[in-house]
Amino acid sequence: MNLSKRPDREPDAMLMQMLDDTMATIRTVARDNRFSLHSQETGTVLQVGGGIARVRGLASVTSEELVQFPDGVLGVAINLEPEEVGIMLLGDSQKLSAGIRVTATGRETDTPVGDGLLGRVIDATGRVLDGGKPLEFHERRPIERPAPEIIERAPVTTPLETGIKSIDALIPIGRGQRELILGDRQTGKTSIAVDTIINQRDKDVVCIYCAVGQRATSVAKVVGTLRQHKAMEHTVVVVASDDDPPGLRYITPYAATTMAEYFMEQGQDALIIYDDLTRHARAYRELSLLLRRPPGREAYPGDIFYIHSRLLERSTHLRSEFGGGSLTALPVIETQAQDISAYIPTNLISITDGQIYLSPTLFQKGLLPAIHVGKSVSRVGGKTQHPSLRSVASDLRLAYSQFEELETFARFSTRLDEDTRATIERGRRVREVLKQHEHQPLRACEQAVILFAVNAGLLDDLPADQVTEAEQKIQQHLLTALPEIAAQMDAGKQLDDEQWQRTTESIREALAEFAPSETDDT
Repeated sequence: MNLSKRPDREPDAMLMQMLDDTMATIRTVARDNRFSLHSQETGTVLQVGGGIARVRGLASVTSEELVQFPDGVLGVAINLEPEEVGIMLLGDSQKLSAGIRVTATGRETDTPVGDGLLGRVIDATGRVLDGGKPLEFHERRPIERPAPEIIERAPVTTPLETGIKSIDALIPIGRGQRELILGDRQTGKTSIAVDTIINQRDKDVVCIYCAVGQRATSVAKVVGTLRQHKAMEHTVVVVASDDDPPGLRYITPYAATTMAEYFMEQGQDALIIYDDLTRHARAYRELSLLLRRPPGREAYPGDIFYIHSRLLERSTHLRSEFGGGSLTALPVIETQAQDISAYIPTNLISITDGQIYLSPTLFQKGLLPAIHVGKSVSRVGGKTQHPSLRSVASDLRLAYSQFEELETFARFSTRLDEDTRATIERGRRVREVLKQHEHQPLRACEQAVILFAVNAGLLDDLPADQVTEAEQKIQQHLLTALPEIAAQMDAGKQLDDEQWQRTTESIREALAEFAPSETDDT
């Protein structure tokens, strides 16, 4: 009897066991996945156009917060008013219209950072522009970050070598400095920036080239030059072209600085080029006028100084306990008709630690790079200059300025004494020495040896048209005959008298094949 009933009870037991297992699984999932309610704020677009949108309904949105439009278009809340919010768009506004819904994300405007950005061409949001594989990064950081505190900063002690003789010798730059590059259009500002990036190939400096409002063809040319000289391996190119909305052009320098700060905080040295802040200021003026902010001097809003100062103040050299890294900024600015006293140039001159001024007059004369020594200054970098360069270039700046004045008087056929004629002749050779071809940066030893030669008068008997050829011979002879002295110059070590004597003999040997100047013989 018991045997006959047992098969009926086995399915009941199996069913109960299945129910117990199911309930246990449900309890585990419920315990491990606790859901919470959250609110999502939405608003309505009242007006859109010109790269901005006016939205009603986002009562809790904060400044610099990202908002989401349909079709994936992003915007940034920039104008917070009682009844509406002004949004600057980061995408194509042609897809948007009045009446559509917009959603607050609760997320501060951010950008990707990390080693995966090296060698890539991207925009401020991390969108890939070089046609390559998707961007690899593990972290995003806000584009607006406070500058390091004064207590976190250390003195600028290491030179940033540009490879350009007239800069490294006369207007030296240190790692952690902010040096403005300014001049009229087509005077070689971008070339100086690109040459500086190329010269960092073997110096363990990460470079960020930030192109704001440039034509796509100009940016493509810069990227091609960097690839040709194998400089893209240590460079990130961040682009907002002139076809992009003004909001994207406005945030791009801040995003690029956040990318550079990542490397600085890892203890590395970084260099950032802003090319150029004139177009950045125009983008901000365009946004401000569209948002009906009151214009001030030259139609720029009153906070234009603040947007640039809070950007450039983020460049510094950190103390060792805060990582010891540095961020050097080379902002580029365009002047109109050589007017460096205009509103934006004077703003930036007062923010930075010096300026490199490029003269269109020198450019037209073929004196390249067209750096005007008298109007250029470095308020920090002189303390970081290599001893070998400092010893040969300490008096060169004053002597060259005096030569330019004397040459002006000599044009009026004034009778000159022998000392004045000798000063002018040497100055002409200094001018030839300071000439340099584009995208051919020089090592510290190559700069020091030729500047020593001209400063010591070893080129005085040489015809001015042979100085360039003689310079190449002198540099090659130094590297071949005295490699240990060349290495010591590159390392930033001071040479003793015996080493300078050997260097002098090497220069004379290199100049032996050149004929003396007939002008000087007469």
